[in-house]
Amino acid sequence: MDKISDLFKREIWSDSALAENIVKRIENLSEKLKNKVNIMEVCGTHTMSIAESGIRSILPGSVNLISGPGCPVCVTSSGDIDRILSIASKKDVIIASFGDMLKVKGSRGKNLHDIRISGGDVRVVYSPFDALKIAKENKDKNVVFIAVGFETTAPLIAAVVKAAKIEKVNNFFITPLFKLVPPALKFLLDSKIARIDAFILPGHVSAIIGYKPYEFLINKYKIPCAVAGFEPIDILRGINLILEQIVYDKPRLDVEYSRVVKENGNEIALKLMSEVFDLDDANWRAIGVIQGSGYKLAAEYKNFDAFEKFEVSYKKSAEPKGCLCGAVLLGISRPIDCKHFAKTCTPTDAIGPCMVSSEGACAAWYKYGIKR
Repeated sequence: MDKISDLFKREIWSDSALAENIVKRIENLSEKLKNKVNIMEVCGTHTMSIAESGIRSILPGSVNLISGPGCPVCVTSSGDIDRILSIASKKDVIIASFGDMLKVKGSRGKNLHDIRISGGDVRVVYSPFDALKIAKENKDKNVVFIAVGFETTAPLIAAVVKAAKIEKVNNFFITPLFKLVPPALKFLLDSKIARIDAFILPGHVSAIIGYKPYEFLINKYKIPCAVAGFEPIDILRGINLILEQIVYDKPRLDVEYSRVVKENGNEIALKLMSEVFDLDDANWRAIGVIQGSGYKLAAEYKNFDAFEKFEVSYKKSAEPKGCLCGAVLLGISRPIDCKHFAKTCTPTDAIGPCMVSSEGACAAWYKYGIKR
């Protein structure tokens, strides 16, 4: 336990004694496992926390953590990136985006950062409300906010669109490229592309939608799962709960993050989302179309759709040659399995979005020096 004790001395661990206790419980449970188990963490924030805290290094060899499609920038398809770049290339457009999206390359190897260097008006914002402000200040331009994200960011963007309608800001638009987590989990289980024995479910998404939407994981698939918070202690607790389910063959939906996540989620946020958005099919990188896994703007708000405004249709585009980002998102490859990892693909010059995003698995492994 000396190695573990040294690890828990790091500032990121809030309670070293509790952490050691949980690790001992995990080790005891692992001895009762019949086979090696693959636990997928769905959320990119979990991926970063696991890498930063060194959790992989202290788990028994029979417990394997794999990353899933939990990074919204990473799962945005190459075809959708091409649509964004097409809009950004127009002279009368100001692009407003979160920083991560600027370096995601389209099928021709270009990104929003390249467009900005060549003279395009591409601005980094920290809130979609910043983009709305830009639109009010530049009425002779069309301002497009790059709206990507899961159920976590959708309510805020819905609020901005509603505000734009109320205030009659007619030069403000969004790219509705939202992704929904439960349909993606269903796809992963139905496709059987990767062997997934359990899920660590996302805390942020669950704070919005609640834990009830995950009940199908137990009722239909009998797969162990736990909604966990993002502190390393939270994640260890989640793993411990999952191993208990596996060892005693009693799959259930545990909510470790009960201090934030409730059964029915945030009802105000859900109501706002249902007003501004309708369910839609969505294109996922490396996966393709998953039915009912995204949002489109409802009829009343359709005129805020940038793709409709600029008549940019979707065209399927190939993944970057040799890039394993898609396989990483599906849980069938690790970042270090890619020949480009930390060589020709780095955060400053990334080939795939998993190295670009602050929540990408490749970025996490690169930043925290995970070699095995």
